Amino acid sequence: MAQQLGFHFDQTLCNGCKACSVACKDKHDLPTGVTWRRVAEYTGGTWQRDGDTFVPNVFSYYTSMACNHCENPICVEVCPTTAMHVGEDGIVSVDEDKCVGCRYCEWACPYSAPQFNPQTGHMSKCDMCADYRAEGEDPACVAACPSRALDWGPIDELRARHGDLAAVEPLPDPSITRPRLVITPHRDAQPTGAGTGAVANPEEL
Repeated sequence: MAQQLGFHFDQTLCNGCKACSVACKDKHDLPTGVTWRRVAEYTGGTWQRDGDTFVPNVFSYYTSMACNHCENPICVEVCPTTAMHVGEDGIVSVDEDKCVGCRYCEWACPYSAPQFNPQTGHMSKCDMCADYRAEGEDPACVAACPSRALDWGPIDELRARHGDLAAVEPLPDPSITRPRLVITPHRDAQPTGAGTGAVANPEEL
């Protein structure tokens, strides 16, 4: 069995510059409204009164999100034509010759990874830059990150180096799809489901 690939995201290094998102969009020539990798800003907290002063207890951090090429990809399960499929290396891809653009995969995916491309009438999504990887290069998002917050490789190796945390707010419960993702959390990262903050840039996601 081929090594199963995944992403590592070091939240402590991400400054929200969105270079990963821009590089992905440029590399794949994605139309307006289609963004395979997005960066969420999650913020929250309160002000506490201490005598005559108010002390801030607030947080803000970024999360770079794309397809996580899940071990239990719901997008593949709901696809009626088998257009959405898993390769030997665990990468989830779309066969446009089979895709009818029904959007079932888009509705099912908790990460909003599959996205409808109005120019082709088909679904589209991250394939971890299969062409770049075939040439021994990094995926565009990984190569573009100026702070090296993103990495990729065999998920077993990434987990051995960085642990197995796969969710912080605003990401969904990892038990839904078992994402091939490892997160090194920000010091203020909130647990998934905590509801202690809110996404500050929902229009970008």
